[in-house]
Amino acid sequence: MGIKNNTAVRVSEFNITGFDHVSHQKLLGSLILITYVLILFFCSINLSIIIADRRLHSPMYILIFNLAIVDMIFSTSSCITMITVLLAEMKSISFYSCFTGMFFYHLGDFTSCLTLTWMAVDRMLAISLPLRYNSILTSRRCIMVIVATWITTILSMSTTAEAAHSIPYCQPIIRYVFCDYAAMVRAGCVNPLPYFTIPIIVGWWLWLLGGHFTLIFLTYVVIVWTVLRLSDKGSKKKMFSTCISHIIVVSVYYAPKLVSVLLTRIGVNLNLTERNAVLIVASTLPPLINPITYCLTTKELRTRLVNRFTKKRVATK
Repeated sequence: MGIKNNTAVRVSEFNITGFDHVSHQKLLGSLILITYVLILFFCSINLSIIIADRRLHSPMYILIFNLAIVDMIFSTSSCITMITVLLAEMKSISFYSCFTGMFFYHLGDFTSCLTLTWMAVDRMLAISLPLRYNSILTSRRCIMVIVATWITTILSMSTTAEAAHSIPYCQPIIRYVFCDYAAMVRAGCVNPLPYFTIPIIVGWWLWLLGGHFTLIFLTYVVIVWTVLRLSDKGSKKKMFSTCISHIIVVSVYYAPKLVSVLLTRIGVNLNLTERNAVLIVASTLPPLINPITYCLTTKELRTRLVNRFTKKRVATK
């Protein structure tokens, strides 16, 4: 793939230079740190509530549980590097730390895509086939789907990781804010264009398996059609309310990606600083919004959270 430079060497570490032009690095680093702490806090709350209450060991909450784990992995793979660079002022990162961060970043990204798709299917079955829902999507089948999702994404990412590992690197510089596949490819002394066909192929493969945004859109077409056929306004409101959390989460996840794609399609070329800004938003906002949304808008999680803090207050008096 591409023409390799014979003077290339295997670098032992990279320098992260994506923040060099940022004027208020400490402020940005503090904001990312606070965001990361909040992600871990709310994800941990959701995980602990679901684990502690057996009544929540149902498909919907198993999927929320899985999404919380994915969000923790996804945010950790990017935030730790950014916090280290901005607050600790340590711009160097070892090759294998960079490589590992890249692997888990894209693993979390792809797994989020498939998880959000399965969550849409879950809501569609619950609304369009309420009497058969419990027999179609059992907890055991939901766990099997999640395991298959992880196996699929790990195998898919292994191809991308192998390509990044085989690239000869001329200069130990990452121009972006953390290590992802694009950043590592552009640090190599090869023509990057052939290497970008690999994630495209992987993306199409995962799209064929899960459908991603297209399948999510189609599930909501079925949901809207089902709800509009109901005569009771109260039932309509209740049905739509069960989808609010998922709609918010999907919108936040796809918004940065769609903005980037649409701007490229209309001929707007983002400079490096603007690309890094989109990358920061895409890697921190969804993992923050996801657990907060489900914790506050899902009645069962919200009720148990309130009860937990209420009991703690009573116990301390």
